[in-house]
Amino acid sequence: MALCVAIVSCLSCAQAAEAANLAVEQIAGLVDDGSFKAAEAGIAEALAQPGLTPAQQRAYAWQRERMRRILLDFTLDESEVQARVRKQVPDLTDAEFAKWRDAGLFERQVIDGRTLYFNRSPSNLFRLSDEALARRDPAARPITDGPMESLNAHQRAIRDAALAEGRSSVLPLRLRMTQKFTVDADAVPAGETVRAWIPYPQAIPGHQEDIRFVASEPAAHEIAPESAPQRTVYFEKPARAGEPTEFSITYELTIFGQYHDIDPGRVAAADITPELAPFVAERAPHVVFTDDMRAFSRKVVGDETNPYRIVQKLFAAVDEIPWAGAREYSTISNISDYALHAGHADCGQQTLLLITLLRMNGIPARWQSGMVFSDGSYNNIHDWAQVYVAPYGWVPMDVTTGRLAADKGTGDDPSMEWFYLGGLDNWRIAFNQDWDRPFQPPKQHFRSDNIDSQRGEAEWDGGNVYFNQTGYDFEWQILP
Repeated sequence: MALCVAIVSCLSCAQAAEAANLAVEQIAGLVDDGSFKAAEAGIAEALAQPGLTPAQQRAYAWQRERMRRILLDFTLDESEVQARVRKQVPDLTDAEFAKWRDAGLFERQVIDGRTLYFNRSPSNLFRLSDEALARRDPAARPITDGPMESLNAHQRAIRDAALAEGRSSVLPLRLRMTQKFTVDADAVPAGETVRAWIPYPQAIPGHQEDIRFVASEPAAHEIAPESAPQRTVYFEKPARAGEPTEFSITYELTIFGQYHDIDPGRVAAADITPELAPFVAERAPHVVFTDDMRAFSRKVVGDETNPYRIVQKLFAAVDEIPWAGAREYSTISNISDYALHAGHADCGQQTLLLITLLRMNGIPARWQSGMVFSDGSYNNIHDWAQVYVAPYGWVPMDVTTGRLAADKGTGDDPSMEWFYLGGLDNWRIAFNQDWDRPFQPPKQHFRSDNIDSQRGEAEWDGGNVYFNQTGYDFEWQILP
């Protein structure tokens, strides 16, 4: 690393920039390999050299911040993981634990020679292993999924209404939503201005319409334009000693259920127009057509040529990846590659993997994300996507909710299995139409999540306020 930095200092400006970028890539590789001390030494030496541009300085500083965030996610040693598992499997044996550990069921990293485990790996175990789940104490709190994870009357009603009415957007739901975002007490020095961004719904015809801003705290706010791919409401508020800094927005909108009755026999390869071209392209670092990605695609797709059947095959293959609680996206160098190899993935990771595979096959795919709610108390943040199916156009696609088990005993049409490939419930709000896009107004410091925007973001002149010092909540009311 010292050699790379020395080269930077003696080359022309253009050569220096190229060499510095190479050095940043090397630093990133050290971080990915868990060589944090070596990475920190290289960063310190690089930042001490003259002639670095602000962008290069920021790139080195980002790798330092990424290490800090990784260490916030990977906090457990093996004994702590075993102790947490034993709380749910009281008679856990050392042999059982070793078996599950050696099978890779506990996500871990070796950082500077020390094995550290992801802090959600003990609970993730019971989503990744049926054997472990069967050993779990029956008295423990049940592991539950969202209400749309299983085929239900709401999804059937959307399909039935779409077929009866001959249109794809049906059953409008009027909702009043309040989103709250809080910065912990004393996370920002008293008197300093906290700048905050709360996600705000996109205006999407046929999905969510008639958005009406109702109120906010503080009252002064700035709503990003409808054209913003990651839409937010921006605030400023002074921090007070010993008190959390609180922000909130309330708005109303109408959300539609969606269902496209796709006939595979009518589907043809899309004409890749200039408007569609970005959605079949790579977009490093998280959508890259690697050799491993190509090999996986060939294995799944085989000799299929019908575009919709290809979508079905890839959708089903990604849906087979078990869901598990995820480390922060900002710490991962290539999310789609991570989802391909990790043995588990959450909604955004599965979605980026599927987008990558579809684009690789010449099928346009794009991102959506936001939150999901219910007619009860359930809510969560969630990611999904859209796929372009000619001649139907853009249709929704939620690979994490995935294929549904149709109940033949109740007369379910077999096509309901694929409801979330062309259909979508209306118990969700989309804040984002893309990933990794700047806010309006932009943040000055690093974002807490540089991929998604669902919880809220904050900063002050002294830097970003990360997720470990913030909180968020949703409150909603279904209107007549």
